[in-house]
Amino acid sequence: MGSSPVLIKRVFRFYYDGFRSMSWWGKRVWIIILIKLFIIFIILKLFFFRNFLNEKFDNEKQKSEFVLDQLINSK
Repeated sequence: MGSSPVLIKRVFRFYYDGFRSMSWWGKRVWIIILIKLFIIFIILKLFFFRNFLNEKFDNEKQKSEFVLDQLINSK
């Protein structure tokens, strides 16, 4: 189990050296990728995928009954 921290350090060092030696275009592409991921996972989650069960039901029993009913009766 002692090799796990060494492996994590080697993987981190691999990516760190790769990003550090990347060209100007490569860095710009990664910035665009990170902005897109931010939009997909943060912005869309906040505005379009609300937590329906917490808004509609008060306790866990009601939530579980609703989910079970939806699973059984959905077509």
